[in-house]
Amino acid sequence: MAFVDPPRKKKKKGLYGVAELKTLGNQLLSSASHINNLPLLLSFVSSSSPPHHVLESLLSLHSFFLPLLPQLPSSASSSAAPADGDQSEFIYLTWLRSKFDEFLKSLIEVLTSPQSDETLQELVLDTIMEFVKVANGGAFHSALYHKLIRGIVYSTSSASATFLVDLLASKYFKYIDVRYFTFISLKKLASTLEEKDISDDKIASADGSDESQLRSNMECVFHNMYYTISHVPPLKGLDDTSDSEMWSKSESDHKQLSGDVDAEDKQLKPQKRNKNVLSAAKIAKKMKLKFTKAWIAYLRLPLPLDVYKEVLVNLHQAVIPHLSNPIMLCDFLTRSYDVGGVVSVMALSSLFVLMTQYGLEYPNFYGKLYALLVPSLFMAKHRARFFELLDSCLKSPLLPAYLAASFAKKLSRLLLSVPPSGALVVTALVHNILRRHPSINCLVHREDVERKGDNRTDEGMAAKSDNGRTGTIASQKSGIDHFNNGETDPKKSGAIRSSLWEIDTILHHYCPPVSRFALSLGNDLTVRAKTTEVNVGDFSAGSYATILGAEMSRRVKQVPLAFYKTTPSSLFSDTDFTGWTFECEETHEMTNDNSENSTKDLSEHERCSVK
Repeated sequence: MAFVDPPRKKKKKGLYGVAELKTLGNQLLSSASHINNLPLLLSFVSSSSPPHHVLESLLSLHSFFLPLLPQLPSSASSSAAPADGDQSEFIYLTWLRSKFDEFLKSLIEVLTSPQSDETLQELVLDTIMEFVKVANGGAFHSALYHKLIRGIVYSTSSASATFLVDLLASKYFKYIDVRYFTFISLKKLASTLEEKDISDDKIASADGSDESQLRSNMECVFHNMYYTISHVPPLKGLDDTSDSEMWSKSESDHKQLSGDVDAEDKQLKPQKRNKNVLSAAKIAKKMKLKFTKAWIAYLRLPLPLDVYKEVLVNLHQAVIPHLSNPIMLCDFLTRSYDVGGVVSVMALSSLFVLMTQYGLEYPNFYGKLYALLVPSLFMAKHRARFFELLDSCLKSPLLPAYLAASFAKKLSRLLLSVPPSGALVVTALVHNILRRHPSINCLVHREDVERKGDNRTDEGMAAKSDNGRTGTIASQKSGIDHFNNGETDPKKSGAIRSSLWEIDTILHHYCPPVSRFALSLGNDLTVRAKTTEVNVGDFSAGSYATILGAEMSRRVKQVPLAFYKTTPSSLFSDTDFTGWTFECEETHEMTNDNSENSTKDLSEHERCSVK
């Protein structure tokens, strides 16, 4: 015997109004003889139906299914008929279960549809959460909740997914069991994606528009999953569970969740029988474990570059302190640190936390850090945090002299190519390195750079004095800088045999704050007892705007004035670059037909110096 859907009424779906739908709902709730109204009401719960039709059908179906859910079998496909008993009753409940599954699927479709109204989405979310609360006899129904989370993660509309996650965060993430099963669902979804091996090679094997659509859909899934997992508040400590409540109203004798939940995912039990207060000693460890599994599974996925960067930026504050074992992130962070460029800069914060607080050993850390010192770093978005960490990494007094000299020389060489704001932070970093490591003070002022040929006697030099080339050779060797700027290994850079001659160049820098700052730090090195290290954080986020703002607000006693008989045609004068002369061709734009004086001035300045 099989239970089939009753025949639909002859009246077309489009002819039903709100009043008629309300009548159908009242009939369904009043008597079981009107069970044929159930499939008809289900047909109106769709994203293509008018919102008022969806709302009216939803209210009736919610009231119909809510008291019946504890009696329905767990699944229409896997349930077996009892050997004895009323077969018709079982078939009827099985049919109701199939209709409820259809109803839940339609609800999730309406919930994640970009065409749905926000008020309707909120009502649908509350309805599903009410089913999660009562469908398992008062225990949390993790299978229904997993379908909800999966629908949000796989939503093709990022705006809808963001709105739904915000709703969950504001109304339901305060309940500790909702957070607990959210981590479980996200871990399962991430593991499923990892098993599918979603990679660029598989995406590239798709055809034409399917390839771009698949790539776009997967990026949307990764964005939605990150937004969800980053908005689930973790436990901040053992005391965080003292006042937390549970969404489900289960009793203390519930042993395990229904549905497809593993044996380890057991129902969280209240400490007392009639109170909804959790035992902190038993829950904190489980919550940390689920939090860790969810994040580790997510970080194994091939994340898009924008999500990858955002994860690295927030990892050291939002994730690492709440993991059960933060060292588990060492592989992910070391791989990120080896990428280079801005990704390595972002991974440095988390890697530094693991090294300083959790005992991570990374032998090639300083070599990788040395390779990150490039001019483009001073234009990076997160350069401020990087410079502060760089200053902290070079603070240890156990740092070898060759390593301190390499970093000081590499930073000094960057002074020749960085903007004024970068020159300020580099000067501060070099000043702190020199104060912390007195063994490299020989680099400050070394007139004659050491060379292998210095131990030769004057006889060898005199042998060449006949042809008059002795003075030429000596002058050539005295200008050699043994530092190799292109070397990525600080051990082989030769910085300890060089000198910080680049620092002397910024004493005459065209930007007054840079020259003043370098001069003041030079005085600090002579009176160390009365001075302290420079706070790099005060200069790490500098820019042209901050320098200009500081100069505008600076009070000066004497204002420099300049008077020009003729309008200057260059920023620098001829005396600034002795021996350099540049040809400046006269252009049509430089000729002024309305003024004879300007024409004469142009003829006098055909040769001008430019930078």
